[in-house]
Amino acid sequence: MAGISFLDEHRTWVLTGETSTYALRLGEDDVPVHVYWGPALPATAVVELIGKTLPWWDGFNDPGEGVDELAADGGTRYWTPALQVRFADGTRALEWRYESHHIAAGHLRLSFADRHYPLRITLHYRLRGDVLERWTELSAGTDVEVVRADSATWALPIFEDYRLSHVTGRWAAETRLQRGFAHHGETVFASRRGITGHHANPWVMVDDGTATERHGEVYGVALAWSGSWRLTTTRASTGRLTVSGGFGQDGVVHRVGPGRPLTTPVSAGLYTAGGFGAASRAWHAYVRAHVLPHPGELRPVLYNSWEATGFDVTEAGQLALAERAAALGVELFVMDDGWFGARTGDHAGLGDWHVNRSRFPDGLKPLVDAVHGLGMQFGIWVEPEMVNPDSDLYRAHPDWVLHHPHRRRSELQRQLVLNFARPDVAAWAHEWLDRLAGTADFLKWDMNRPFSEAGWPGEADQDRLWVDHTRAVYALLDRLRADHPGLRIESCAGGGGRIDLGVLARTDQVWTSDNTDALDRLRIQHGYGQLYPARAMSAWVTDNPNFVTARSIPLGFRFHVAMAGVLGLGGDIVQWSEDDLALARELVARYKNIRAVVQHGALYRLRPPVDDGVTAVQYVLADRAVVFAYRQSAHFNAPERPLRLDGLDPAAKYLDPDSGRTHSGAVLLAHGLPLDLPAGDFASVVIRLDRIKI
Repeated sequence: MAGISFLDEHRTWVLTGETSTYALRLGEDDVPVHVYWGPALPATAVVELIGKTLPWWDGFNDPGEGVDELAADGGTRYWTPALQVRFADGTRALEWRYESHHIAAGHLRLSFADRHYPLRITLHYRLRGDVLERWTELSAGTDVEVVRADSATWALPIFEDYRLSHVTGRWAAETRLQRGFAHHGETVFASRRGITGHHANPWVMVDDGTATERHGEVYGVALAWSGSWRLTTTRASTGRLTVSGGFGQDGVVHRVGPGRPLTTPVSAGLYTAGGFGAASRAWHAYVRAHVLPHPGELRPVLYNSWEATGFDVTEAGQLALAERAAALGVELFVMDDGWFGARTGDHAGLGDWHVNRSRFPDGLKPLVDAVHGLGMQFGIWVEPEMVNPDSDLYRAHPDWVLHHPHRRRSELQRQLVLNFARPDVAAWAHEWLDRLAGTADFLKWDMNRPFSEAGWPGEADQDRLWVDHTRAVYALLDRLRADHPGLRIESCAGGGGRIDLGVLARTDQVWTSDNTDALDRLRIQHGYGQLYPARAMSAWVTDNPNFVTARSIPLGFRFHVAMAGVLGLGGDIVQWSEDDLALARELVARYKNIRAVVQHGALYRLRPPVDDGVTAVQYVLADRAVVFAYRQSAHFNAPERPLRLDGLDPAAKYLDPDSGRTHSGAVLLAHGLPLDLPAGDFASVVIRLDRIKI
């Protein structure tokens, strides 16, 4: 039975999810120690796994290393520390003393104190189905320096080998899946940029090297944090592997003291059997049910004006685009950069968030009213955390940006970063965003550069800006949403630079990449979908040739790739041909028909985009399934193979309403679906399957 139980005699807690169990205990020295994580076990069986502290067998290896629930620096523990503290007298070692525990509504709190110093530690565990959320609270009666404060240490079973799955990338090439065996020692995945980052993402999956898409045990750990972060896997010669992760970075110290507690972000862990596919579906279900603010909603088809106009924004031009977008079936019109201040290029005006009256003589209201009159919602682009040096805001408040007094202020994209940890900066941002949110239905919140010269002159604890900036952004998003319940928000950071469980808890979708090339997007979306659901994956159809890659791809292929997420349009649709407009109208209507299946259904990766042949994904929701198949390149006149589907009822029949064909579920699962792809490169098809009710 799912829930949390305490085995008093064994000083052990057992947390049982829907299909998995996690257990921990108190060692003889009160250190919280890992017992078990894996397939569901009854509490009576967990008792068999509870052992005494092992004796030392040499003078170099503590037998308890690698099994601490929060590996603390000190004593003879030399494992990668999740918690490092430095007391006022220079003492670094921590000695645990157990105080109490509390269980309520699937939430376990374990309270500890140091045996000598006035430091308190509370470990939190919360069950969300099979996902276990963990975080740590620190408080102190006197000032304590916290050198490292990870949210949790996750101890994995001892396997013969370990393989790590994660994503890497860069701007316009985010979330590319990587799999490789874990090295001995420490492997660190991190961002020191003040944001989640394009180059990595705060999650890792671990298996024993034999898992496939459909088979095998997979363990996953993901961090809910949008600032600098760090995940460390540690593999010892004794056979143990752990994953430790949290916010912060080397050299940044958290200061805890009276009235200054520290709470780490959530570190979420998940065990699944059934391979990487089952792991992804479980993560998606968790995000939809427990992370996203409005999980039951269907995200609208949007149009964004950026690629059509760039900075050349006018009321008449935006209205022409809005009229064309509405005629195509678009539901949300988003005006991008260039509507405010002296923003005629990227060199000036950022930070001056007042309407450019030479472009909008009567303000935004006429355009907003026109968009609403066309039956669409109105959205607008903002970049609250940045400022151009050439702006009225910077001239008035040069001290508001991150800087050091005797160092140059590095500009990226002609921008500097505002210090949102400052209450006056946060108040300024709320004032104008609150006004704008009273006009707009949707904000595209961008963040186009990482931190540099991250100083806060005059502040005694400057390191706190690394955490407090992100928390201030969170607080502002939370406040805007509370005050404007109808407001919906997209997270963007030069594309996919801020995608994580922390920002997804406060936004409705994320901009996956500035690269809208459909061929590249297949790989970007493949990596994104390992952890995050299509319900939040914004994907646009843009013009030929693509502005990032200069590649030309047929319009139907571009649509079919974008339709596997939250569909958007971003091209200069005023210039599209009548044939392209007719196809766009047809495919927007088709997307609306399948949208619920894509956004709320279970994802099955049928053929990954690991080569340039056919790749395919499938979504299943209740009695409906949708298959997306793409031939990237045709080689040697290779015969087309049937596509074996997944997630269907083998005893049922399924109707393809477009061809009129009826298929046996058993045949689709065992033999496959004929694709009948058009000839040549960049051929694609979307196939709907409806279960026939008997």
